[in-house]
Amino acid sequence: MASSSRTYDDALSRLAQLQSNRTIVNLFGTDNAPSSKDPKDLNSLAIPEMLSWLSRAGYTPSSLAATGLKCVHVAGTKGKGSVSALVSSILSQYPSSGPVGTYTSPHVLSVRERIQLDGVPISRELFAKYFFELWDRLSQAARAANDPVSDESEYDGPGTKPFYFRFLTILAFHIFVREGVKNAVIECGIGGEYDSTNFMAPETVTASVVTQLGIDHVSMLGDTLEKIAWNKAGIFRPGVKGFTRKLEDKEGVMGVLRSRAAEKNAKELVEVQDREVEEWKGPGEGTKLEGPFQKYNMALAVMAAREHLVRTGHVFEGRFGDDQNWRLDDIPEEFVKGLKEASLKGRCESLRDSKGTEWFVDGAHTEDSLAGVGQWFAGKVKEGDVNVLVFNQQDRDPEVLLRALLTAAQKQSGKETPVFKYAVFTRNEEKVPTEGEQERDLTVQLKGQKIAQEVSKGTETAVYNAVEPAMEEVQKIAERARKDGKTCNVLVTGSFHLLGGVLKTVEYVEY
Repeated sequence: MASSSRTYDDALSRLAQLQSNRTIVNLFGTDNAPSSKDPKDLNSLAIPEMLSWLSRAGYTPSSLAATGLKCVHVAGTKGKGSVSALVSSILSQYPSSGPVGTYTSPHVLSVRERIQLDGVPISRELFAKYFFELWDRLSQAARAANDPVSDESEYDGPGTKPFYFRFLTILAFHIFVREGVKNAVIECGIGGEYDSTNFMAPETVTASVVTQLGIDHVSMLGDTLEKIAWNKAGIFRPGVKGFTRKLEDKEGVMGVLRSRAAEKNAKELVEVQDREVEEWKGPGEGTKLEGPFQKYNMALAVMAAREHLVRTGHVFEGRFGDDQNWRLDDIPEEFVKGLKEASLKGRCESLRDSKGTEWFVDGAHTEDSLAGVGQWFAGKVKEGDVNVLVFNQQDRDPEVLLRALLTAAQKQSGKETPVFKYAVFTRNEEKVPTEGEQERDLTVQLKGQKIAQEVSKGTETAVYNAVEPAMEEVQKIAERARKDGKTCNVLVTGSFHLLGGVLKTVEYVEY
């Protein structure tokens, strides 16, 4: 392969040729329809296949462990991205062991957001360099194995590579090894037991975290919280502490988590009680990860980061150094700083554009998460502001999600007048259809519009077939608000794909 075809853009082009996560999920059927294949059969192949791809890349779980890499492993339905960012930020306050690696998903604007060193997405140059190192290893392994191909050139193509998420997972570990990373935080993609990240040897993992659970990806994980809890708890490991939030009203779920911890021979399952979190004063003002629910994520992050540091040889002074008697209010200044500085694109993120419009963005796409976003947004705006909702969720039932969002926002506001003066529903495509393109289906958007008119009476609504015309309408609303001397607040939520399209029109990010 010529050096001219080894640019960052070429790496992105090749990555785009790999099977997408959506394609893999569709093998199980949709979340609203029965699968044509047995999920148990498909799931049982996941880790063996991942180990095979890992071997082709030149690694085994044991060889990765031998590098000295130590990881906090995070699963859950919601909050896992935030917990991962929080743990990474805390660990970065202890730089003596080198850079802290973070692997999360999905991304909003750039795939490089998924692989970070000390909280910063890996550079274009390093991404391209390591991407092609891995691509070549897999091509060479396919040649050595005499994989059946119709043409020699196919060895260098996507057919001899794992699907998108598996490739990126192996790439993250390859980067961590090549960059000398000894401390990392690894977020599961979907589930836990069969997730592509769940190949690590027990000696590599210092703490296993299961964040808040909810109903999502039922075709792959199961249609009850107990089944989903079983899957997520698959990351528990022998001799490693597990951490989770104690759900007082869901004894069945807690029973599953406890039995799985015992089955996996986890050292202990630490159940963080809500009372303990509510009594904690928190890190104080100035935290980048906003939202009333983040305090619970922070508590889990503190527990996991402390365990990781202790297991990698750090000694804490005072009561925080006492395994049995420390409390959240005992955390050292480095932890406070880490909690405040942690950020994650597209999660409870707020920004102001050059014209003064306030933007609030969150990729929440489950019922509970959207309720939290509604509560967060309504708690940030002031009476008299002009509030706009921009929403889409192309794959899940918008009725359940919108009702959760609007109801929670209204409850938080404590008023009868609707929180949102305007609601805009759009597809995720950035531009309007080109000439000759098939007309886009707006069924989901029209359903969302109907729900908003029903739940939030008095809210003006509009539907668009692309992000650009939707944003043109929002900018017109914002301009009218400015002329009236009012602040315009825009909440964008429901889909990470939507966030990416919108943020490209709002701010310029050097990616």
